[in-house]
Amino acid sequence: MQQPLSKPLKIGLQTWGSNGDVRPLIALADGLQRAGHTVTLIVSSIDNRSYADTCRELDIAYQQIPAHIEFDMQGFAQRTFEVNTLKWLIELLENCFFPYEREIYQAAQKLVTEHDLVIGHHFLYPLKLAAKIQQRPYISVTMCHGAVPTRLHPPFKFPGLGRLFNRWQWRLLDLTFDLALKKRLSHLWLAEGLPPVKHVVADLITSDLLNLVVVDPFLCPYKDEWQPLHQACGFLNLPTNAEPFQISLVLQSFLDAGDKPVYMTFGSLQQAVPDWSMDLFINAAKLAGCRAIIQTSSPRFPAESQQGPLFFIGRHPHQPIFRQCAAVVHHGGAGTSHSAALSGCPSVVVPFMDEQFFWGCQLQIAGIAAAPLYAKNATAEKLAERLVMVLSSAEMAKQAQQAALSVSPTQGVVNAVALIEAIIGGLAYLHLLGRGCNDLGMDIYTS
Repeated sequence: MQQPLSKPLKIGLQTWGSNGDVRPLIALADGLQRAGHTVTLIVSSIDNRSYADTCRELDIAYQQIPAHIEFDMQGFAQRTFEVNTLKWLIELLENCFFPYEREIYQAAQKLVTEHDLVIGHHFLYPLKLAAKIQQRPYISVTMCHGAVPTRLHPPFKFPGLGRLFNRWQWRLLDLTFDLALKKRLSHLWLAEGLPPVKHVVADLITSDLLNLVVVDPFLCPYKDEWQPLHQACGFLNLPTNAEPFQISLVLQSFLDAGDKPVYMTFGSLQQAVPDWSMDLFINAAKLAGCRAIIQTSSPRFPAESQQGPLFFIGRHPHQPIFRQCAAVVHHGGAGTSHSAALSGCPSVVVPFMDEQFFWGCQLQIAGIAAAPLYAKNATAEKLAERLVMVLSSAEMAKQAQQAALSVSPTQGVVNAVALIEAIIGGLAYLHLLGRGCNDLGMDIYTS
């Protein structure tokens, strides 16, 4: 039985990663504050981007810990062309997480001490550990549902072999993660005196109470096969006042001067392969014969400049410009994929890793994207072929417009806040019934 919360909560949020791992947590923090709760957000940014201005705009208490992460992103991106996803993840952790694990954990301990409830990026096992030791509720946020087990279907890229064998394939996936990551990820857990965990994903990372899955329902057809622990809340979209933006006069002039352009970006990854990205985009646009807005990553192409049918733009909120474009070429990040769908734009996805390939496939299945083209195989000719196909498809344009009507820019945050309040309200009710919820942090409701 759900009971209303007797008082507003102090809620701590912590995230780690790139832009696509941070923005959804800022959106959630804003939604929780609008619901009357007090919120603090801690960010560990692997590309050292500060979100202080955005959080200040939304009046969210913000900390960046560590202040700086030493990371050769360009060299790392080049190696992504040569390694599989698991090796990529291990190398990313070795460079950007493990050297800072203790500092991230200390921040998590303080966050848990000072707040009633903590919410963390699905990889932040130090936050789950701190919450467990201090008996506080912990909720995880998963950005990609590709690793959420289903009852009937196999994991992504695995063959469909029937219900029984599919279940064993999920166990095989768990075993793979365990063999590759459990020893290193368990080090901090065991050092704090906790018993060994059985599985990395289920026991070390995912919340035992609620795992919010940041995906719009139209992109996750199998959500009804998930265990109740996993809940698809929808896209956690930043409110428009978070990043005030106005289209410049020179860009508006470009938009008014011809057909809708194609937008091209690789998001945070673009700074890792700046010149390769620009050459690929420019040559593909020329071969496809289309106008294009290209997010620039090279001083050769200054922001707010134009070369014939090509306009170069700097960093900005995507959706206001996506809405005025015919298609979006992107890397398949969860946020960019949702933004393109929300804006009614078909996609051409050029993924660098399997998670991005997964999102490209979800967009393709939904009928609003061409088949993904792996970055390691991408050429201007191949990208141009996909662009021509997408731009000439009336059916795909129609599907994209229908997707825009189904994806809500605000409902994901509303759903997430309601799910969080429901699970905490339920725990408080059980505590009142005397069912021993102290191990879940219910001491916070007795003060």
